[in-house]
Amino acid sequence: MPIKLRLQRLSPGNKLARAAWNLVWLLFYRPTPRPLHAWRCLLLRLFGAKIGNKVRIYPSARIWAPWNLVMDDRSCLGDFVDCYSVDTITIAADAIVSQYGFLCTASHNYTDPLLPLITAPIVIGEKAWVTADVFIAPGVTIGEGAVITARSSVFHDIEPWTVAAGNPAQFIKRRILLESDS
Repeated sequence: MPIKLRLQRLSPGNKLARAAWNLVWLLFYRPTPRPLHAWRCLLLRLFGAKIGNKVRIYPSARIWAPWNLVMDDRSCLGDFVDCYSVDTITIAADAIVSQYGFLCTASHNYTDPLLPLITAPIVIGEKAWVTADVFIAPGVTIGEGAVITARSSVFHDIEPWTVAAGNPAQFIKRRILLESDS
């Protein structure tokens, strides 16, 4: 199914809110000790993020616009994850985005000489694992329980309970769980 990209314009209010968030991130979020996940979640909620219980967000994780972030219970954003949340990023329960991941919800329409901003949401399914240094493009859904291996680039949806790898990420195999994992 083709990705539905939306033409987007950023309002002055959006730019002002992002400036305020960047100041809060720099002064009150980034310098916090690693175990203070609850404090960082509180700051994100104050800026409109929808954050569940026992969510772990590490201090070096960057969120471009917290009001476009949804994280369900026990989900995790690892060290140096970059959430370019011009559009909505949803991370379902028990999903993990490991260190240096880049979740990119926006690009530019290169077929137009003015290069207008275009956006589409990203969804990371329940119990999915986006491993280290993975790029996820606008409009992508990572299915429930899927694993994306290190340094992959994902430009199309990934089926549930599969393993994908490469640039562009391709199906490798079905993910089989041990009984103790479920």
